[in-house]
Amino acid sequence: MSGLIEAKSGARLLTRRIRLQLGSLQETMEESAAQRDLALRVFIASRHATTPIAQREYWLEFSWLDQEYRVAVRRLAQFCIEHRDHSSRQFG
Repeated sequence: MSGLIEAKSGARLLTRRIRLQLGSLQETMEESAAQRDLALRVFIASRHATTPIAQREYWLEFSWLDQEYRVAVRRLAQFCIEHRDHSSRQFG
């Protein structure tokens, strides 16, 4: 039950440390999403404005940022799963 505290209503809340970890993971995911979205827009714009070689570079950049985004989402999801399991014990 580490990472959880009892509220007056009996519901369990995340501790400050856990909330900070959650915020950090969310921020990382949001930054990754923004970078990925920008790279996708550049890649799409490059289709009519650059050479095939340059387009390939833009595609590789997007692919790399897409993988970083997916890792960030996976870490956030894993964190939520781990802490959901802790909080669900109050009902079991």
